[in-house]
Amino acid sequence: MSDVFADLVGQDEAVETLRRAAEAGAAVLSGGTGGGMTHAWIFTGPPGSGRSVAARAFAAALQCRYGTGCGDCPGCHTTLTGTHADVRFVVPEGLSIGVSEMRALVLRAASAPSGGRWQVLVIEDADRLTEAAGNALLKAIEEPPPRTVFLLCTPSTHPDDISVTIRSRCRVVPLRQPPASAVATVLAARDGVAEDVAQWAAAAAQGHVGRAKRLARDPEARKRREAVLAVPRRLTGVGACFDAASALIEAAEAEAEAAVAETDAAERSALETALGAGGTGRGAAGAIRGAAGQLKDLERRQKSRATRAQRDALDRALVDLAGFYRDVLTVKLGAPVSPVHTDTAPLASAAAERWTAESTLRRLEAILACRDAIEANVKPRIAVESMMLALWRG
Repeated sequence: MSDVFADLVGQDEAVETLRRAAEAGAAVLSGGTGGGMTHAWIFTGPPGSGRSVAARAFAAALQCRYGTGCGDCPGCHTTLTGTHADVRFVVPEGLSIGVSEMRALVLRAASAPSGGRWQVLVIEDADRLTEAAGNALLKAIEEPPPRTVFLLCTPSTHPDDISVTIRSRCRVVPLRQPPASAVATVLAARDGVAEDVAQWAAAAAQGHVGRAKRLARDPEARKRREAVLAVPRRLTGVGACFDAASALIEAAEAEAEAAVAETDAAERSALETALGAGGTGRGAAGAIRGAAGQLKDLERRQKSRATRAQRDALDRALVDLAGFYRDVLTVKLGAPVSPVHTDTAPLASAAAERWTAESTLRRLEAILACRDAIEANVKPRIAVESMMLALWRG
């Protein structure tokens, strides 16, 4: 038999906690006490640590016929594929999760599970909840239905990510960034990636399993990464800084457009068909004309999703760039650690000879400041142009 926790790389302690909780949950359903089970959980950890993977796996274990997360029974299979009737996955399409959406989800979560086990609400990126949405969720967590479980994924339990009140009513499962060696092992064993490629991709992705897989298999992803790591060589003057900023923004936009294009087209086609597009019967033309409001609402949601995709793509690029300056700093200080970007190690060594440790650290801090500014809704182009100038000046 397979295991629902198999994709949770390098998280042995968390997996053990979740296994015990799933067994306790099964005991509750059988009339026992289930001391290790609770109705609200928060999964925290850095990007790539597997927050949503852990939440999905735990949801599957709760729905498992055997209470173990076997991976083979209908409860496990339908949960992992996203088709279980009693498991709802909330993935914000835009930059936030609004109160109306959360109220509808909470109302649905309050219903009795159709399969007789648990009603599970998985909220990915719970740090994107608006204040009003957080309050709506808090009320549900404070007065939970007897068979409902809330699983929240956030980067941390800091008040900027999740409210203190919600945090106080949840059990926290901390996840760590998995070591590159563990990620490489998974890529080689599970995905059939050549061992040397797996090791390179795992190191370059800085422990992010999903990104490591993309780098190992997608030539376009590798090209985008190479373009980002070429930025330090391009910064030869003020004009070059603005050119580099434009190139970085445009690359992020292109990556985001490619990521959402297929989904956008499918959604629009499905809505138009539902509204009568292509119909020849009486009233079909009038029906599609009267559907302008629904099409406009779809376009608004898709635009919001595209904005988020652009921000995420740009953030990945900034993390790669920060990895280069981190490598320069470790060479300068003689730190006994492996480089993040093995393929640019010679460039990092050359830069370490020219730059002081202080100027390298200022460059690294400029990238982190750019990420913070974009998170605070500064226009990405302005934030990136400012960062490029700081990188050039040192």
